Amino acid sequence: MTSHQARTDRMTMAGLNMIQQALSIYDQDLRLVQCNRRFRSMFDLPAELTRPGAGFEDTIRFLCESGEYGPIDDLEEAIRVRVEKALAFEPHYLERPRANGRVISVEGAPLPEGGWVTVYTDITETKRQERLLRARSAELSAELLTRAEELAATNRALQATNSALEEAKRELTEMEARTRLTTEMLPAHVAHVNPDRIYTYSNRRLSRIMPGRPAHIVGLHIADVLGRQAYEAVRPYLDAALAGQPGTFEFTDEASSRRIRTALTPNGADGAYIMSMDVTEETQTRAALTQTRRRELAAQMTSGMAHDFSNLLTIILGLQSQLSRMDLPEPAQGLVGATLAAAKRGGRLLDRIADTTSGRDHTPGPVLWSDFLRDFATLARSALTEDISLVLDDDLGARRLWLDSGLLQDSLLNLVLNARDALAGQPGEIRLESRCLKDTWLEITVSDTGPGFTDKALEKALTPFFTTKGAEGSGLGLSMVYDMTQRAGGRMRLANAGGAQVTLDLPWREAPQPVTPGLALLVEDSPELRRSIRDMLVAMGYSVIEASAAEEARAIARDLPDLVMILSDLTLEGGSTGLDLLEALPEAPPQDRPPLFFMTSLRPDHPLHRRAAARAPVLQKPFDQEALTGFLSLGGEP
Repeated sequence: MTSHQARTDRMTMAGLNMIQQALSIYDQDLRLVQCNRRFRSMFDLPAELTRPGAGFEDTIRFLCESGEYGPIDDLEEAIRVRVEKALAFEPHYLERPRANGRVISVEGAPLPEGGWVTVYTDITETKRQERLLRARSAELSAELLTRAEELAATNRALQATNSALEEAKRELTEMEARTRLTTEMLPAHVAHVNPDRIYTYSNRRLSRIMPGRPAHIVGLHIADVLGRQAYEAVRPYLDAALAGQPGTFEFTDEASSRRIRTALTPNGADGAYIMSMDVTEETQTRAALTQTRRRELAAQMTSGMAHDFSNLLTIILGLQSQLSRMDLPEPAQGLVGATLAAAKRGGRLLDRIADTTSGRDHTPGPVLWSDFLRDFATLARSALTEDISLVLDDDLGARRLWLDSGLLQDSLLNLVLNARDALAGQPGEIRLESRCLKDTWLEITVSDTGPGFTDKALEKALTPFFTTKGAEGSGLGLSMVYDMTQRAGGRMRLANAGGAQVTLDLPWREAPQPVTPGLALLVEDSPELRRSIRDMLVAMGYSVIEASAAEEARAIARDLPDLVMILSDLTLEGGSTGLDLLEALPEAPPQDRPPLFFMTSLRPDHPLHRRAAARAPVLQKPFDQEALTGFLSLGGEP
């Protein structure tokens, strides 16, 4: 909250406290949003029932038990009736006597966003005047006139007060609506907790940021909402924020496998504000970029050394070949042969190092998972003996995923061959399991019935050149799989579960289906280029609607549910990007949203190009009709 907003809120509250009537505002869930000081004093309410988030039912129960409504035969029925009337959100006016002998009027009005405002006015004196007038109208005409004048003056004052109250109510309603609209548009969960760690405000984004959590959380304790494990991750930073120290941190929500970034801002003695964002995809992309930079640095460091070492090996091989042609005694011939074999193995090791440090880039595309598994099984089984079975346990079927099939096939084949070697010629089973982990990861596990990893292997297996195969192993197999997994933004885990078990977690991305012509949204800020691409799409049978900025495109996508496709440039008008548009698209399951395709003239190694390619298909500019047609007909495959 800005200092201007806080000052406005304080001024509004001060104005409400100056009003002689009692005022209360409840939301659509019958949770208290605001009340003035007169509301608490009129009904002698305890402090917990006048704080934001207090329940209407709890307040009614207190009033019934304290005798506010007089004798009650059935307490629960009386509470139920009043709560049901409140949930109807209908305007009402009534006058009723209180247990203390005073008389009040109660006027309620519904709010546009749900909930209602209620004003309570003490009309005891007015009622007394009415009784007095009726009883003594004949003999007290003079007093009647005086009292009538007083009553008129009181009515005028009351009318002025009511006008001020109405204006304050209108401003408060508009302010609350603007604040809620703003926070609902943010791609983040925004909330406020009081010193007791009870939510007093929240937008409706928590269940999207952290799936499985409730949408309505005002009045609940943060530990009950987040769950014990996530709360323990947040608690040290929340303790600091409640003590006046702001902080920003990240943690992994184990319940949803999402990576969450949270910022906490102290709010003085009233608690703290919390803003949380899902940065899972950002973290995956960052990990992939980091691994790419490491490989580039490693390639620079090793290329020169490998060149010189390759020259030395060439000299050694040449000299040993000359020695092998000489008439040497038998022991010497054996030594020459061993030297030649070692030098050749050194050459093969150089090739493996080159593959590790300068292999091809990660280039994902649409992959039909069932076809990928079928082709991989054919390839893998050809490398296994008859007494080793390969079992596929797949939960995905014909899902269309966004993957680099070449790198993944190399990684899985490497793991299967390692498992085969671990069985050491003995009969056994190699199992490959694949499943979707909480719509965040594609989890692939390769396990075998061999002896498993040693403790040392579990500790060092991902270290380059570490091997348990002796002279036969290069020590680069698992480290290369780890490198390829990191390049995709994934993670790799080793364990023993009867035998060795390797699990690869790759970012879960569903690839768009091939697009059939229909209503398409074209987002491009260059009018000339937009006209040219529109003509290409029209020639393919599309009806085209155009936009030049992300905000304009978001509004169109929200209002046109019949869109079959969105084609957007990565860099757009006003400094926005195609990724901003992707984040702002209306919430819906992936299968119910129109597929979004990017186009760009940025180089493939540009950070924005890399981030976009991890999220959706990217078509490189310039392109012609044939390239665009092929790109869209294959669902975005380059």
